[in-house]
Amino acid sequence: MKAIIQRVTKASVTVGEEQVSSIGRGLCVLLGISVDDTQKDAEYIVRKILNLRLFEDENGKMWTKSVMEKEFEVLCVSQFTLQCILKGNKPDFHSAMPAELAQPFYNSILENMRSSYKPELIKDGQFGARMQVHIQNDGPVTVELNSPSGPTDPKQLSKQEKQQQRKEKTRSKGPSESGRDKGALRARQDTNASSGAEGDVSSEREP
Repeated sequence: MKAIIQRVTKASVTVGEEQVSSIGRGLCVLLGISVDDTQKDAEYIVRKILNLRLFEDENGKMWTKSVMEKEFEVLCVSQFTLQCILKGNKPDFHSAMPAELAQPFYNSILENMRSSYKPELIKDGQFGARMQVHIQNDGPVTVELNSPSGPTDPKQLSKQEKQQQRKEKTRSKGPSESGRDKGALRARQDTNASSGAEGDVSSEREP
């Protein structure tokens, strides 16, 4: 799961001509759910969003207070395009959780956030709609957050295992073929060199 967290002075979501949600000072969170995400990922993201120290204290000291400690608002917006993988210049969204699964999962994240904080201070957009998100970033302050859980998809796990095996083979290999060939060539040059050329390092210098 990926979240883009922005500290804002205000933010709102409009669908068509209708404003469906708005907040004052607080956090605007764009949230992208992947096919591999579990409840563990959701709990991590919620905990981080509510506890990140992105605000100043009463003395103006920066990076000391969380959105909960300041009793500010949070606006969450579902954003599947955060799971984009580029294939050349074309975006591919197969890593995003399908909408029919993502919507209840996203709703459970909101419920978790509301139960962990003050429910009236948690707002959201309109899942699956074409939204216009108006963000007045304060700072600007933007934090990218990824949940730590690894993939559970067997294909993805197999891909990672193969990549790791290739890395291990590369590390365990001795000198490359080209390196061995160059070493052998230098050895032959040393053997065939006359006694007058023994101190001439130019004969060993690579081109």
